[in-house]
Amino acid sequence: MPDFVRLHEVGPRDGLQNEAGLIPVADKVALIDLLSQSGLRNIEVGSFVSPKWVPQMADTNRVLAALTPRDGVRYAVLVPNMRGWQGFAEARIAGVAYDVAVFISASEGFSQNNLNCSIADSISRLAPVVQAAEAAGVGLRGYVSCVTDCPFDGPVPPDAVARAVAGLRRLAPMPISLGDTIGKGTPERMTAMLKAVMQEVPVEMLAGHYHDTGGQALSNIAASLALGVRAFDSAVGGLGGCPYAPGAPGNVATEAVLEMLHDAGYETGVDPAVIARAATLAGAMR
Repeated sequence: MPDFVRLHEVGPRDGLQNEAGLIPVADKVALIDLLSQSGLRNIEVGSFVSPKWVPQMADTNRVLAALTPRDGVRYAVLVPNMRGWQGFAEARIAGVAYDVAVFISASEGFSQNNLNCSIADSISRLAPVVQAAEAAGVGLRGYVSCVTDCPFDGPVPPDAVARAVAGLRRLAPMPISLGDTIGKGTPERMTAMLKAVMQEVPVEMLAGHYHDTGGQALSNIAASLALGVRAFDSAVGGLGGCPYAPGAPGNVATEAVLEMLHDAGYETGVDPAVIARAATLAGAMR
């Protein structure tokens, strides 16, 4: 369906992880359960990362235990390594549809500052996680950050993004979310990047993850739609950003993306009224 666009809600993870005050499990679960009633089919609910580095996500196991699974909804968690996989394996609930998200950077500077290793080494380190997920029948999704700009290296060449994406997909033919991590991308540069990546990956396997720091997220989504991209990440209420990218708050708001898509005639299957309620709930968590 070329006029159907799938939204991946990342507010409960990529959004809330950047909030300073610890948010109670019950509040996180209330937000996730409300989002699951909106028609969204993909909701990222937490991550199994070191609580030393991302304390807001330390209770993801409790979130998984408390949320109310809804048929047709896939719940995603970020897993950076085998320790994270083990935490997820112990917390997952039988019968619930899960996806594991793994991540790398398209820039060496961000990889070294975020993961303390090169891009090539970060891909190698993910191999056991990918193998474990495939063996367990758990879905996979890849994130590639800094697809236009890096807070340490500056502009990122499109061919570097294409190489990083190809390297990650050599582990498994997973869909890839392309992250404008510090929100400096423009439609022209996003188009150039996507054209390079599309030489390596079918467009139907790509999603845009565009932060709105520079006010360009909706324009970047429009440019991506023109190239055939039909999946985008967004955060209800515009929650969050990246704790490892200075000056990068501001995921694009789900409600804004919905309004844009529906006005343009695209179908999403998502109820704006429920998302509006969720945005109000998310706003109270700040």
